[in-house]
This record gives sequence, C-alpha cells and structure tokens, in this order.
Amino acid sequence: MKGNSHLARGTLISLPVEHDDNPGDDVHWHHDIMDWVAYLMAIGSPATTISLRRHHMQQLAAGVGGSPQTLTFDELVDWFAARDWAPNTRRSYRCTMRAFYSWAMATGRVTSSPAHLLPPVRVPRGRPRPTPEAIYRAALQMADGRTTLAILLAAQCGLRRGEIARTRREDLLDDLVGSALRVTGKGGHERLVPLPGDLAELIEAAPDGWLFPSPQGGHLTPHHLGKLVSACLPDGWTTHTLRHRCATVSYASTHDLRAVQELLGHAKPETTAVYTQIPDEAVRAAMEAAAA
Repeated sequence: MKGNSHLARGTLISLPVEHDDNPGDDVHWHHDIMDWVAYLMAIGSPATTISLRRHHMQQLAAGVGGSPQTLTFDELVDWFAARDWAPNTRRSYRCTMRAFYSWAMATGRVTSSPAHLLPPVRVPRGRPRPTPEAIYRAALQMADGRTTLAILLAAQCGLRRGEIARTRREDLLDDLVGSALRVTGKGGHERLVPLPGDLAELIEAAPDGWLFPSPQGGHLTPHHLGKLVSACLPDGWTTHTLRHRCATVSYASTHDLRAVQELLGHAKPETTAVYTQIPDEAVRAAMEAAAA
C-alpha cells in the first residue's frame, strides 16, 4: 500500500469535496490520513464517501493536534463533547473514527484504538417532512429549466441530490413499460428509476453528458445543486424534503412500502417508513377500527 500511496494522493485531487471549511491535514496526521484514503480508493469506496471520511479526519487532526499514535481516549471524548452536532452527524463522525483506527491497527500504525471506546450514538427516529404541494408547485413556477429538472427528479422520482448531480443523458433508457433512469446510489448500488413520460422527454432533449455540468468541468457538486433547488423553496424546505414528498405521495397512492423502498433506493424498509408521512385521517381510521 505504501508503494502506491503517492499515486493515490495525486489522484485524490479529483475527488469531490462537499465542504467549504475544509482545513489542511495536520502535518503529523497527513500521511496516515492519505494512506487510509488510498486504501478506501483501492477497495472501491464511493468518491463521495471518501471525501466525507477524509473531511472528518482532517477536522479531527486540526482540532486535537498531536498524531494518530498519541491521541488518547480522553482527548477524543473532549473533542466530541465540544461539537454541537445533530445525532446523525455525531454518529457519522464516530463511524469514521472507528473505521480509521480499525485500519490503523490492522496495518500496524497504532497498537490500540481510542475510537472503539466511544459508545454508540442513539439517533431519535425522525419524522417525515414532505414538501407541501403548494410549495412544490410554486417552486416549479419559479425555477429555470435546469433547476426545474432537478426539482422533478427529487419530487417525482425520489432521487437524492447527489444522484441528481451525477445524472447523465446516457443514463436514460427504455424499460418494459416506458422510460427509466439508471441511478447509482449510496454504496455504489445501482437501480432503475421509472420516469413519467414528460420528464423522460426533458432528459432525452438534453445534450449528451452531464445533465448538470459544472463550469469547472465534470458535474455540479451535490451541495451546489441543493443550493439551486433551495433557492426556489421557502426556508426549511430542501431537495431532501422533496424526496420525502415523493415517498409520501407514492405510498398514499400504492400502499406498497416495498415498492416505495425500491423507488427511493433504501436498503431497509424501516428507512423508507421515516420518509413516508401517513395522513392523520388514516391513523384515526386505524384507531376507530380497533375501537369498533
């Protein structure tokens, strides 16, 4: 691995970075972080995952100083305790630290892991937040052609903002009953997402290549694409709440959670349930059926 790390460090420049406040690697952490990144590249981790994990480790290095070999459990706890994070963010950082130190122990860089003593992070079950129909329709009226396409892919097809940003004209294809889009989701998992006819026509009319090209080359970052969509929505509503809208409307029509799970690309139906708002009248009807 050491022999290939310089090539990987050069290649890493092309990885997307989702954060504007990305500090430089601390000098005593730099080589271990970059060797770990090279390892993640070698095992085929998605570029977005590698970028996020690298960012996490850079934040830790800048905050605690020292080196991976000298970091203590108490220092790591103090650093975590000083962060004002949502539970999901805290869990994501803990996952990164444990993965980094597992690799560091396996490769002989450290003899013990302060991260593995961190307790699991409990994340409260979230509530669905589907974008209301009036807000969704108003956003379509406000958006330009490019942003309209992004809004439709989120609200009608349930795509994540990263999936939208990476969509190409060539991903459009015909399935047995109409048009579909080849989508590569989290973990590199691929799925076919059915498209309504008018949305398929918009994509078919686009030039070859990225649907959302960046002036710097490649495609827009998910972060930038999300900002374009959010600019057409009131505060508090985002690309992600449009995805909740897709899940909620789809389930209300089909009552098929497994079908909605496949549409959204979730690994577990429990995740899909968090995205799916059940109408108040349906919950009341369930209670009244039990009461009868």
